[in-house]
Amino acid sequence: MASPLTVDVSRWQFAITAIFHMTFPAITVGLSIFLASVYTAHVRTGNPLYLQIFRFWRKIFAVGFGLGVVAGTVMTFEFGLNWGSYAHAVGPVLGVTIGMEVITAFFLEAGFIGIMLYGDGRVSPRKMAFACWMIVIGTLLSTTWILSANSWMQDPAGYIEVNGQFQARNWWHVLFNPAFSYRYPHMLLAVLISASWFIGGIAAWYLTKGRSLPFARRTLSIALGMLAVLMPLQLYAGDETAGFMGQHQPAKLEAFEGNWKTDNNGYNLFVVPDSDKGKNDVQVAIPHLGAYIGKDLTGQAVVPGLLQTPKDQRPNMWSAFYGFRAMYFTALVMFAMAFAGLVLRLRGKLFTSRRFHTLMVWMTPAGIIAITGGWITAETGRQPWVVYGKIRTSDAVSQLSLPEAVTSLTGFVLLYALLLGLWIRYIVRTVGAGPDNLGGPAFVPTSGVPEAPRG
Repeated sequence: MASPLTVDVSRWQFAITAIFHMTFPAITVGLSIFLASVYTAHVRTGNPLYLQIFRFWRKIFAVGFGLGVVAGTVMTFEFGLNWGSYAHAVGPVLGVTIGMEVITAFFLEAGFIGIMLYGDGRVSPRKMAFACWMIVIGTLLSTTWILSANSWMQDPAGYIEVNGQFQARNWWHVLFNPAFSYRYPHMLLAVLISASWFIGGIAAWYLTKGRSLPFARRTLSIALGMLAVLMPLQLYAGDETAGFMGQHQPAKLEAFEGNWKTDNNGYNLFVVPDSDKGKNDVQVAIPHLGAYIGKDLTGQAVVPGLLQTPKDQRPNMWSAFYGFRAMYFTALVMFAMAFAGLVLRLRGKLFTSRRFHTLMVWMTPAGIIAITGGWITAETGRQPWVVYGKIRTSDAVSQLSLPEAVTSLTGFVLLYALLLGLWIRYIVRTVGAGPDNLGGPAFVPTSGVPEAPRG
């Protein structure tokens, strides 16, 4: 068994890799749907404004898509290198699931990404639109397979254990395990919302600068229209997911509620937990709100505490508590902003409210922050299990020396910091350059598409 410090270093490495990887699908999954939709609108209407929007966002999508694929591939190798015991145990189940992602999603994306990126003006508009929608199917398939695999780790089902390995007994139960039906819609809505905030925030920046106004107005309108529909659905889906996890992983619920004893009916805003003593050194709560959130209208129901869980099975309260609040409070702000956008639209002031546009710019990374907080809650709240209730994290790590693990972690941190910085710089430069001029040489009507009236 590896030393506890080696286990912690290996966990940090995988966590950093996962967070870096998730930054890109958080945008590209929703952005692929946006690109396919606006290009289809261009084909159907001949309006060059939609083509301008498509060509601008295609640049940002291409780089993010490439970095996401590379980072995801690195995670697959880490299963065998840093987590060899885990890979040996779950390989017959999760190896197949991840392999299906490669066979379906990656192959589909690889077959059509070239047409999407370079086929504009070279193939017919209908073929371009078809390629864009194939990319959408590919990104959705990838999301489906990954959520299925991770949900199985959260709530394993449909397996038998043979000589220390998990083998599938019923693939339907493996792939569509109980957690999947809650976590998949929650995550799918999250990536669509994240992309919508990213798109809307950049569009609002152009409005604050008075640049590319037709482009900015149409883009902001589409993004806020999606958010007005998605945000209420996400709040409902998130509440259902939390309820499910409270039943199947009670320690996670206890940790992100921030209570040790089961005697508090309030909602904790801030805690400083002491895990060794099993108490909070500092605790700031709103009385009765925890009971109300738990659907007890009397306000008297108490919220479960982490002392109900044996000490050797408790997750870290720090990460689960603050990860959940990063997700939850960001979601509340996003909901309020989406509602404000709807009100401004109905009042005819959506494109003239400068204060709202400035707030939208600040909200650009909101979806990514919420997704990161959600994954921190899901993964750290599952500890000390890597497969919940079956394999402890301390038993899953490879037999690595501490210097090897530290060297690997340092290399990943430096490399990912560099790549993230270059990606952000590319986005800033692309946004600064702005979209192609509407009606310029780049907007000669594509063959077969009538030219829309200008002016």
